[in-house]
Amino acid sequence: MDEAGFHLVMDILSGIQVFSHAACMAAFFYPFMAGGEGQGKSRLKKILMVFMVYMVMYFIGMSTPVYGWICMGAVIALLAAASGFLDMGREFTIFLGALFFCARKLSALIMRSISYLLDRRIGQKAEAVEMAGDIFVRAALGYAFVAMLQGVLLSLMLCVMVRLWKKKTLRMYTKELCYLLLIPVTGILFVNIIFNVMLIVGENLIIQLYEQYPAFLGIVPAVAALFYVGILITIASYQKMVGLQEEKENYFVEQQQVYAIQERMEEVEQFYNGIRRMKHEMRNHLTNIKGLARNGSYEEIEEYIGQMDESMDVFELTIKTGNAITDVIVNDKQKAAEKQGIQFKAEFSYPKPDGYNAYDIGVILSNLLQNALEACENMAEGKKYIYLSGRQKKKFYLINVKNSFEGEVAFDTRTNLPVSTKGKGISLHGIGLSNVKREVDKYMGDMDIRANKNEFSVTVLIQEQKKKETW
Repeated sequence: MDEAGFHLVMDILSGIQVFSHAACMAAFFYPFMAGGEGQGKSRLKKILMVFMVYMVMYFIGMSTPVYGWICMGAVIALLAAASGFLDMGREFTIFLGALFFCARKLSALIMRSISYLLDRRIGQKAEAVEMAGDIFVRAALGYAFVAMLQGVLLSLMLCVMVRLWKKKTLRMYTKELCYLLLIPVTGILFVNIIFNVMLIVGENLIIQLYEQYPAFLGIVPAVAALFYVGILITIASYQKMVGLQEEKENYFVEQQQVYAIQERMEEVEQFYNGIRRMKHEMRNHLTNIKGLARNGSYEEIEEYIGQMDESMDVFELTIKTGNAITDVIVNDKQKAAEKQGIQFKAEFSYPKPDGYNAYDIGVILSNLLQNALEACENMAEGKKYIYLSGRQKKKFYLINVKNSFEGEVAFDTRTNLPVSTKGKGISLHGIGLSNVKREVDKYMGDMDIRANKNEFSVTVLIQEQKKKETW
């Protein structure tokens, strides 16, 4: 093989390496792309987009002196801009891109030691046989072998990172992204510094790092491995932190819900105590009315009866669901809606069988109606309304809450829950809906969330639980 043939082979091998790296990046992004049944074509388009962005940018950028930095930045920027199409958060997309390029450069640095040893061996054999063509053949084979090993190592590194991401969908914020990028970016900078000092060419002098410091043959790969371990620790720590934060928020919301249910139970008890008192006092009221009638004080009788009506209105429930807990929750939300000028309509009846827990249904109603109230509160103009329905179909129970709202709702296609990035209390809204989802899962049911024009609708389907038999 002559020198021209060697350069041609090296160009072909470089192209194959770019192709394999693009395939690795697409495979790395694949588990984090949303998609379910019937979405195979959509996912394929996303994978092809990641693959083509990498391929095109690197083939175009090979002609520039600093194409590595330019292509890396361009690929990450383009993928971040297309994060909506990929159904991934922008910050999370940037982080995944940084992880990939860091792993790619670390694997290349580790393989550089092997490449150096192979080059020395090829050079020694070439000097022994003194055949230039043999040098080019051996060099090309050595490059191909190292590139193959690097591809295998890169695939393993990416596979471990993907497996470590137990929770594939994470909402990442800018501050968290900056914190998480410290190790990957430092690793990329470290690799580039080492590559720049590995071979220094002067006027009459060529200095190779590994020749001057042979110990670096082991030290440099070890440092690269430590950077990789640091990335794995960062991923695991971040996931643990997010999990603890979610548990804290879930506990807070559950405590608030328990407290709210206890308050409602106390209100129910006070309500029925008031009815019992009213029953006992009714005899005295009748005696007073009879006395006024004997005296002919008919105007005073009318006024007295009016006062009785007002006192009894306090204990009147305008919406009766068939259960004390849901009675209080629905009526309480109705009163809150009326105070804010929100039209409230309910066609809700509590399921008759004993296969449903009133507390669970109370949690579902409380969360859905509270979210509907807050959505209507945030409306600047337009008709505000909330519609609640609950009906039973054989062994299934269907709850639907519709309300007016303003703005746009983005859905996390992996969890099917709304994702919002503006406004206060958004995280609690998400936790509230996730708590509803948890109650739904307890009954092996389903939850459907839709936003059509200016109406937001949540439909919950739960099925009757079988009673445990007692022996």
